[in-house]
Amino acid sequence: MDFMTDFAPYVGLAVVLYAIRHTDRFSNKYIPIVAVVLGVLYAFWEAGAATPETTLIGLKYALLGIGTVAGIKYSVEKNLK
Repeated sequence: MDFMTDFAPYVGLAVVLYAIRHTDRFSNKYIPIVAVVLGVLYAFWEAGAATPETTLIGLKYALLGIGTVAGIKYSVEKNLK
């Protein structure tokens, strides 16, 4: 696969998680659970089937999205100090 097609779902999930993080209607402690659910559902949709491999791909998307949101959060907090 192409680099952009591999990278796009991860960036999309990170943007969605970052937007959820900034809402007051949703507790931040549930962001990892939402990331796992969204990542796995997207991987199932992308592959067209629910297999163990697609579950692992969905978990990879979730972990990369959570890491990106945490990285942005900590870098912004560090720059504000």
